[in-house]
Amino acid sequence: MRLSSKGRYAVMAMADLARHSIAAEPPRAVSLAEISRRQDLSLAYLEQLFTQLRRRGLVNSVRGPGGGYRLAHSAAETAIADIVAAVDESTQAVRCTSKSTGCMPGGERCLTHDLWEALGDHIHDFLAGVSLEDVIAGRLNARRTEAA
Repeated sequence: MRLSSKGRYAVMAMADLARHSIAAEPPRAVSLAEISRRQDLSLAYLEQLFTQLRRRGLVNSVRGPGGGYRLAHSAAETAIADIVAAVDESTQAVRCTSKSTGCMPGGERCLTHDLWEALGDHIHDFLAGVSLEDVIAGRLNARRTEAA
């Protein structure tokens, strides 16, 4: 399974926002143009993503001079799974679109349905356990090293 660019770019942009907004004292709003330049992402695409992130309550917009976006919650309280979900990305690996019926003819589940559903659950649980703070502090490398 692979996250599309939509989910990956949303996480990249939010990590950039977290890093650069909290670097200033007091925390400042960060413009999408700054994020676009630093992350080499299309400004128009970022505008679409941040509209979705704002609607889901993950960021607040600030108008006027010095305007841009701020995290709605601390980086420690912002889970990666919430960012991915905000831009309508699914972490499920099954192809079934309904919980009640499977993807096979007659509505049956395929033989590997439970396998892919369990994988999707693990992916979601992993992303739910990682915060923006973990990402910007580089804690994921330490987790992989400890697990090995």
